[in-house]
Amino acid sequence: MILVRLIRCVLVVFALVAAMPAAALSPEQIGKLVSEDPDVRIEALNAVAAGDDESAIGFLQALAEGNVQTSVSTKKIVIVVDGKGTDATTGKPVDALPGDLDEVVANNVFRRELAAAIATLQLSSKDRAVRLAAAKTLQDETESDRLPIVERAIGKESDAEIKGLLERVRANLQLNSKDKPVRLAAIVSLGSSVNPNTKTILLEILAKKGGEFAEPDADIRFAAQKSLAEVEGRLATGERIAQVFSGASLGSILLLAALGLAITYGLMGVINMAHGELIMIGAYTTYVVQNLVRANAPDLFNWYLLAAVPASFMVAAAVGMVLERGVIRFLYGRPLETLLATWGISLILIQAVRTIFGAQNVQVENPVWMSGGVELLSNVVLPWSRIVIIGFSAVVLLLVWLALTRTRLGLFVRGVTQNRAMASCLGVHTGRIDTWCFGLGSGIAGLAGCALSQIGNVGPDLGQGYIVDSFMVVVLGGVGQLAGTVYAAIGLGIVNKFLEGISGAVLAKITVLVFIIIFIQKRPQGMFALKGRFADA
Repeated sequence: MILVRLIRCVLVVFALVAAMPAAALSPEQIGKLVSEDPDVRIEALNAVAAGDDESAIGFLQALAEGNVQTSVSTKKIVIVVDGKGTDATTGKPVDALPGDLDEVVANNVFRRELAAAIATLQLSSKDRAVRLAAAKTLQDETESDRLPIVERAIGKESDAEIKGLLERVRANLQLNSKDKPVRLAAIVSLGSSVNPNTKTILLEILAKKGGEFAEPDADIRFAAQKSLAEVEGRLATGERIAQVFSGASLGSILLLAALGLAITYGLMGVINMAHGELIMIGAYTTYVVQNLVRANAPDLFNWYLLAAVPASFMVAAAVGMVLERGVIRFLYGRPLETLLATWGISLILIQAVRTIFGAQNVQVENPVWMSGGVELLSNVVLPWSRIVIIGFSAVVLLLVWLALTRTRLGLFVRGVTQNRAMASCLGVHTGRIDTWCFGLGSGIAGLAGCALSQIGNVGPDLGQGYIVDSFMVVVLGGVGQLAGTVYAAIGLGIVNKFLEGISGAVLAKITVLVFIIIFIQKRPQGMFALKGRFADA
């Protein structure tokens, strides 16, 4: 029994020792870090970073967040968080905060050094995410005193991605070496980087000052020139990838906006100038659903889109069906009157929304799972919101295709489109099909508004920016052709983004419009042959 008790006592002692915090910074180090002399503070910070003691991270983060305060009367250095103080030198709580506490001010230079020092210490963390973030933070570091720590971290690192980042950090630090072979090796290593800041570093080596090169060594300049060409090539590839993605994203938005119009105009031959306002109604429906979920079920807010998507479709479809029943039905075969009537209705809808929601834009928030993005390269980040919208557009397109080709309604729509008189003779209620078809096109416009609410401002004039582009997509693709609408939307989106990079947004729009005018002059039926109720007209 005595032996068992002795073993228990030993285990308790070991447990208490293990639970004790690691040795933190010494009072002398803390005093220098809060000194009024910036040189003393930087020197102390570099010494702490070189010490590779993770226990110092807590104080450095408190310093970076502005939570460290000093008292002249008591000579105390206190970490204050939420009104509660902790003595920085002893780690004990401070019962009564001194009245003359003053925050330790950190200028921009010291903040940069703080971030680098914290990242340097975090290289030893057991958490991969922490080490990865630290390596990314140090990519622009040029302080050669940190080279031994980085070398040590590279030797211990087993993760390939983090190790690659650290090797580029080492190359940056080695550029300040006095050893020429070391500098050459560092410059060659930088040639594999995809960080835009690497280009700046290499350009500084090749820069001229007073008519002479900043770097006198021709071999160093030659290596820098070669590495610069490699970096620029990789950055250009990243920019092209980003442009293609942005074009596909814009194309998916144009597709959603034009898909409903491809039905109402392409299949029915109705020039609906209120189509943009149906998009706007879908966006405002999303806003209303968002507010209802936030007020009644805040825990489910991140999933409010599951209710907003069908709601946007149904509300816009209902407005479209009322519009077709009340106005458009009496104007079939009279395109000018239809255009003027729907334009007037668009003004009424805009004013109605202004009256209900106000003239200012309203805020629609993204769910958490649509925030952030995927980093392909250092200069290419694909936002989750855009990725989701591209996928959403593909799903909507598939559902529309299935509805038109695999359902009874789709069969009737195609029959009425191809030969209205024959479809009527066979017992098809053509007037009802017109209403359902217009409702389908309007509902898709509502879905476009729901998607647009996730990437831009929602206001009464939201639809005005897409009505012209939607008509261009439908006409270019071929009236009545869903496949043509898809090709035209994605093609115009990608071409527009590439032209924006060359000539700017305005000239890109003008160039695209001129191209479409010339194309329609040569091929009036669009990319695909016209099929519809006016095909033989």
